Amino acid sequence: MSTTTASAKTVLIADDTAFVRDRFKTALEGAGHRAVTVKSAAELLARVRIDLAQLDLVVMDMRLSNASGIDLVRNIRKLDDGRLPILIFSGTIANPEEVRDLAALGVAGYVNEYSAVQHILPSLAPHLFPDNFNRRSSPRVVLGIPIAYRFGNTIAAALTLNLSRGGIAIRTTSPLAHGAKVHLRFRLPGSKHDIDADSRVAWSDERHGMGLQFEKVNTIDQAAVDEFVDAHFFSSRKA
Repeated sequence: MSTTTASAKTVLIADDTAFVRDRFKTALEGAGHRAVTVKSAAELLARVRIDLAQLDLVVMDMRLSNASGIDLVRNIRKLDDGRLPILIFSGTIANPEEVRDLAALGVAGYVNEYSAVQHILPSLAPHLFPDNFNRRSSPRVVLGIPIAYRFGNTIAAALTLNLSRGGIAIRTTSPLAHGAKVHLRFRLPGSKHDIDADSRVAWSDERHGMGLQFEKVNTIDQAAVDEFVDAHFFSSRKA
């Protein structure tokens, strides 16, 4: 049984699909956090009004029935004065214009609503514990692929957690120190070409892994990363 501690957080999850709500609730409660789930825009706004002082994060669907996602975020901002971090389910984003509108409203980031349960908490952790993470500004795509990394004379292997234009997060129980220099090698799904990148550790957490910010990537490889992130981030999973 999970034990709630002083570091436990309260997360409001808004999605019209029970499968999504239940998986995020399971992941959060399994780590000792509190999850509040709603399935409509009206319920979401009502819960923000009632629990505003207790909420630490909102994770929401942009396509809740009978509601404009942008207008819904605007209404939340009228209630919270910009205090609450808000994450959007990436599969519910329709186009780049919505991303720009959401950025103007201070949306903190995006998460894949179909992430495996074991990947959910690492995806939310930078927003639940912002002091422990240096967040990348570009959208992230949840991605579990093998990666090799070299630091000094040591070579290690791991699985990735997510990828953005500016860096990659990996799962490891032995993260390196913040600022450490790391050389990466990985291959994007569907590609036959290895990508090499010099990077540095931007955040490090023994519970989740570490985030590596790209510092030197050749032009062709960077273009491949950019194309992959854009293609997967903007692919809508809802009709």
